[in-house]
Order: sequence, then structure tokens, then C-alpha cells
Amino acid sequence: MRTPFTAVPGRIHPLGSHWDGSGVNFALFSAHAEKVELCLFSADGQQELQRLPLPDCTSQVWNGYLEGLQPGALYGYRVYGPYQPELGQRFNHHKLLLDPYARQLEGPFVWCNLHYAYQLDSPLQDLSFDSRDNALYLPKCVVVAEQPLFVPKVNRIQKNMTVIYEAHVKGLSMLNPAVPLQARGTFGGVGHQAVIGHLRSLGITSLELLPVQGFLDEPFLVEKGLRNYWGYNTLTFFAPHRAYLQRGDIGEFRSMVNALHDAGIEVILDVVFNHTAEGDRMGPTFSFRGIDNVSYYRLQGENPRYYINDTGCGNTLDLSHPFVIKLVMDCLRYWVSVMGVDGFRFDLATVLGREQHGFDRSSGFFDALHQDPVLAAVKFIAEPWDIGPGGYQLGNFPTGWSEWNDRYRDTVRRFWRGDAGVLPEFARRVHGSSDIFEHSGRRPSSCINFITSHDGFTLRDLVSYRHKHNELNLEENRDGHSENFSDNHGEEGHSQDTAIVALRLRQQRNLLATLLLSQGTPMLTAGDEMNRTQQGNNNAYCHDSPLTWLRWEAQDAASAALLAFSHQLLRLKQQYPQMWPNQYLHDTGDPAAAVIHWYNAEGERMQPRHWGQHHLRHLGYLVSPGGPEGGEHFLVLFNAGDLDVEFCMPQLKASGCWWLLMDTCCQQALEADSPSMIEGSSVLLPSRSMQLLRFGAV
Repeated sequence: MRTPFTAVPGRIHPLGSHWDGSGVNFALFSAHAEKVELCLFSADGQQELQRLPLPDCTSQVWNGYLEGLQPGALYGYRVYGPYQPELGQRFNHHKLLLDPYARQLEGPFVWCNLHYAYQLDSPLQDLSFDSRDNALYLPKCVVVAEQPLFVPKVNRIQKNMTVIYEAHVKGLSMLNPAVPLQARGTFGGVGHQAVIGHLRSLGITSLELLPVQGFLDEPFLVEKGLRNYWGYNTLTFFAPHRAYLQRGDIGEFRSMVNALHDAGIEVILDVVFNHTAEGDRMGPTFSFRGIDNVSYYRLQGENPRYYINDTGCGNTLDLSHPFVIKLVMDCLRYWVSVMGVDGFRFDLATVLGREQHGFDRSSGFFDALHQDPVLAAVKFIAEPWDIGPGGYQLGNFPTGWSEWNDRYRDTVRRFWRGDAGVLPEFARRVHGSSDIFEHSGRRPSSCINFITSHDGFTLRDLVSYRHKHNELNLEENRDGHSENFSDNHGEEGHSQDTAIVALRLRQQRNLLATLLLSQGTPMLTAGDEMNRTQQGNNNAYCHDSPLTWLRWEAQDAASAALLAFSHQLLRLKQQYPQMWPNQYLHDTGDPAAAVIHWYNAEGERMQPRHWGQHHLRHLGYLVSPGGPEGGEHFLVLFNAGDLDVEFCMPQLKASGCWWLLMDTCCQQALEADSPSMIEGSSVLLPSRSMQLLRFGAV
């Protein structure tokens, strides 16, 4: 790269670095900076070639234009201003800073004391000032040529027919022998036909990836020889995580999306806009803190030296600030319009709706999303809680949003564990949690049902351990949830007792079948269909190893049968979509409307006195079509008790017979196209099992 360059006043929009074919415009928001320097680096990022003060600041945006600068140039910023932590100001121009809008990073990151704006060994703590340069140990921002807008190749999946598969980019392909070695653990591995073929044959419509935005390992993990595997420690919001790029080309992400779209599969990203990798007041300075700490973060009003920590991660982004909203909105539009993403799952999403008075479903951020023409059609999924005051907001997000439903998770786990008194709550969750979502006019698809997720036990561990076993995390087993509503069914961990193993597998089938047959949007965790274990670790965020990677080969017979059963379940969802209507089903008395009715073992409609029977652990529900032509009826039967139950089928006026479509007592999957006809008016529902029956013609 030739130097020197001259900076002349540029444009304040768009923010970031943008090449126009002749040169590059740089624009950086900072409301409180006194001076901003653009630093240009050599191709290897090791030598600072030139510093140029940005010559103009208009509407709080510092800007400059460099004629002749080309894509591929490496840069960073130094921002001048007061270092007064007690007033919330933390400027330190000795620290190189990353552009919040950087779309690609180049070079390694190395943890060292130079990344801190204060002297770590000072008795004044963060009130001291460090004048050493950190540039050698920080990646550099890359000027990226403008990319064409992404042309979607897939029609977005209807919400009521969506099946989400939550997976980790690296873990999904790292041990897949059919994926070329150099592509494993990358976006290319996810886009390989060996992985996509599995998703497509399983019946997955939407792949939800754990964070792919650039992130860092926390220093306390590095000291222990561990890693931040999950990625919830974001450094840059626009740039894909470099370790997931096989050749360092951000176009690899677009190629992955294209391959998934060709297979009819959506891509949903798990995004972290609630906090950054800069941590609390004692954390490092990489970007936002050194650019404009007061604007980007929520600070304690009475003592702005300290951060509001609604996230539990040390800091909280201030989504009530217009330029922070703009950052997030610009970022979401970029991932949709340029990178091809179909939706987002927002980590600790309550933070996004926090105004000065608390959570507000009409917050500025939510309003901005809903009016945006680019984002209006994509899927929004909330993790509807944070750890701040009033942080649990399940059911309170705006219309159009879906939400992770942890009440579904816990209730279904408790029901199949055999807990007493759970039946009424279980029915509400299976019904799509209408008591939580329907009051504001929302639909069953607003409810994201899940039994497991990346955070917690795998499905196999859920039925194999009563207690967490996180010793490998080196936190003396104090981390992770202590109450998991799990059971080991007689022996903690691995067992060679054939009866215990058989019961555990049946319980996994029960949990999977409940998930797929409930009203709402099901989410499966990658590997649960293949009997994956994390050896009882329910907080494996710090393990980038075979403990967390999916095992694709050397499956035993039981694991292969569980996979076949999972295929059967998802084929049923494709074959009988009328079981999952786009509206909540109620008995309104309208003969033209589909209805859902609840039944006891005697084939009677459930009455208030039945729901109050504390010991009851079996139940059935019937989905019936509306309209004069009649049609197929579907009966789902549950028995979480220790005794077999003779279940009488409801008496229907229509002509036809009952067919068994699914039975969790069968280790081998039933053939979807050749169901078994039921003789008589009742079926035997063995203990710890469930069945799906269809009433209609052959």
C-alpha cells in the first residue's frame, strides 16, 4: 500500500469504511471525542504506516475520505478525549480501536495487559492511565469491497411449519468424516452436502447457528486452557468469526447460505446485542469503550464509573441511544440484505426493550424494527429474559416476535419425570401456551418449544443424570443450572443395565415426540437425534473439543434407532400439516372451525374435577377438523405414570377407523406410509409412553 495519503472531509453516511471505486470514506460516531485519528497498517498488520486525523465532524460523526485507498487496506482508530472514569469517560488514544462497523478483521488477537486503558497493577485500579500501545496484539479492520445485495433462493418457511435445528458452526461438522478435513469446523463445513443432506432428510426447515459474529475467549478461560466455545462474547457485530473462515474470505458465509437455501433451509443467527467483550469497568478497551463509553453503554447514574449489568457479563449496551439503535439496525440489515440471513435469535433480548423506566414492548428499538422494509419479513426470536430488574418477560414481546419458552421446557421435563400435579400445566404447554401468547393476538408459532438447547443437558444426559457434572469447567461444579428436572432412572451416568438403557431411550422418544406434536414451533438441539452426550456437563460453553462436537460415525444400534425415530416424527409433521394450524384451537361451538379436545382414559372429555386429580399422569388430546366434509382426526396419548393404562378412544360421528402412526414403545420407527389399524375401541398405553393415532379412511 502506497503512503502517504491525504484525508479530506468525507460523508457522514454510511458509517464504517466504504470504497466507492476511487477511494475510501471513513465515518465514525463519537459524541464526546476531541479528536479521531485513522491509522493505516502494512499488509501483515504489524507496522503502522500512517496516522491521519479525520478532518471533519458533522452531527457527531467524524469523517474523512482517502483518494486512491483500495479494498484490502488495514486500519484502526485512535480516539482522543478525557480519561475520567468517575465521569464515565474512558478515552485513551494509546489504544488502537476497532471500527464498530468493520466487516472483516485480519490478524491474530493476543491477550496481554496492553489492551487495558489503565495500569493493571495500579492501586488506583481503573482510575489510573496506561500509555502503552496495544496495536501489535489486536486484529486490524479490513476495507472490504462493496458486495452485491443477496438474492434469496428460498421462500421463507411459514411460521407454523417451521422446525428449528440449533447448532454450532464448528461442532456441526468437525467430526463428520464426509466433510473434507480443511472444511471441518467452518462455514464451508456447514454448507457441505454431508451436513445439509442430514438436515434435509431429517425434515429441518431452519438452521439456527450459535453466534458467528467475531468473538473472543475471556482471559480467565485462557488462563485455564479453556475456550469460549459458544461465542457469546462479541467483539465485532458485522465481521464473521475469523476461525470459521477456511480461507479468510467473508464470502464463505454467503456460499454456506446459498447451499442451505438451495436445499430449502433457512438460516437464523443467534446474535448478541446485549453486551460486548469489553466486560465491566476493569475490562479491556477494544472499541466501544474507547470510542464513546458514555454513549454506547448503560452507566450507573449516581456513579458512572460503574456499568449497569443487566446481562451478567459486566456491561450492557444502551439500546435507548439513537446511534446504538442505528448500529444494531444497520448490522441486522447487513446480515439480511448482503449476507442472506433469514432471521435472528436475540440473546438476552429483554435488554433490547429496556428504556429508562424498564422494559417496554413499544421501545424505540422494537418500533424501528417493525417499520424497517428490509427486516419486516424476517424471523425474530427472543430469549425473553435478562438478569436486570423485571428481566423475565416471557409473552410480553411485540406481535411478530417468537420467544423461547422455558416454561414449556421445564413443564415437559417434569411431566415425563413423573412429577405429581403437573398435568394442567402440561396441557397448556402442549397447547402452544395460549395462556401466555394469545392474549395479545399472537399465534402458536410465537411459542418456541424446546426440551434442550445449547445451554443445559443434552437429551441423552437429561435422562441419564440427576445432577450436573461440570468438573471439567474448573469451577468446582458451581456453574450451570442446579435444578434441571432430570432423572437418571436408576443409575447416574453411563449404565450397562439393559432395563435402564431401554427406559432412557423410551424417555428420549417421549420427549422428542412431545416436542414435535405440541402446538407451536419446535426447536431441536443438534445431536439429540443421534443420542449425543456431554457426560453430564450442563454448561459446556468452555469446551471446544469432542465433548461438544457431534459424533457422526460409529453409532450403536440404539443411537441409530433414535435417529430413525426422529426421522419418523418429522415425516409426520410434513405429512399431516393440519395438526399444526396457524391459529390457536378452541372449542368455540363453530362447526366450521377445527378444535382441540382433552380426554381422560375413559374416553370422556376432561372436566374441572379431572384436572384437579393431583395423581393423574395420563392424558389425551384430539385435534378435529372443521367444516361439513369432515376429515382426519388425530389423537395424541400420554402416559408418564408407572402403570399401564387402557385408553378408550373418543366416540366420533364420522365413519372410518383408527390407525396407529407412532408409538414410543417401539424402538424401531413405524412406517409412515403403512400405519397399523387399531382393532376395538381402546388401546393399551404402557407406562412411560405415548402414541399418535389417526381416525379416517385407509
